Amino acid sequence: MKIPDRSARPRTAKQPARARTFGPVVRVASDNFLEMYDFQVFGYYAAAIARTFFPSGSEFASLMLSLVTFGAGFLMRPIGAILLGAYIDHRGRRDGLLLTLGLMAIGTVSIACTPSYASIGLIAPLMVVAGRLVQGLSAGVEAGGVSVYLFEIATPGHRGFYVSWQAASQQVAVMFAAVVGLGLTSRLTGEQMTRWGWRVPLLVGCVIIPLLFLLRRSLEETPEFLQRKRPLSPGDILRTLARNWRPVALALC
Repeated sequence: MKIPDRSARPRTAKQPARARTFGPVVRVASDNFLEMYDFQVFGYYAAAIARTFFPSGSEFASLMLSLVTFGAGFLMRPIGAILLGAYIDHRGRRDGLLLTLGLMAIGTVSIACTPSYASIGLIAPLMVVAGRLVQGLSAGVEAGGVSVYLFEIATPGHRGFYVSWQAASQQVAVMFAAVVGLGLTSRLTGEQMTRWGWRVPLLVGCVIIPLLFLLRRSLEETPEFLQRKRPLSPGDILRTLARNWRPVALALC
């Protein structure tokens, strides 16, 4: 009697599951790419942004004000991680990722479309700082939210591979921003970059946002979250942190 080849069954059974999750992985990674691109691109054009929104008698002082504004986004990331991370645990992974994309869109559009200091005075740098803070709020939980989503939709035995798409999309975003900057600076003069060239990369991100919003909106909630009997409350989250403070502290270090 011929003995059936049982070793092939698990592989064929896994194929449909992998096919079903491939689309969500690509959509989530694409959105994460844009969010990190929009967050990082400010730093590439800090000098041009300094001359547009932070003019002063010292070019060094203007640049420092621009870089401080860039850094303000990083200061908001821990706050965004805590507040929006709790929101994702309470409302769901999909709703949380939609919220982070919306916040990043607001911050990016506000920076890209704000008139210069010469046009509207002090309101201009204040709007840029506010936009940067909103970007930081979004970026603070984007990486974690995407990682959790990918972790929960991963097929058995492939969680590391699935979650790695989050980090990979971030690095692609950094390289893409650099390539865009290289292309602009090689074709535009310094005056053109200061007047309008630095807005192009941000506007590119703004144009893509509606498409990525539709892609992220088409995501389904993760089965693991749907299996919960009830959403986590802020109290539940705080109690979990209190019980696991040691590994959390070690991870932070």
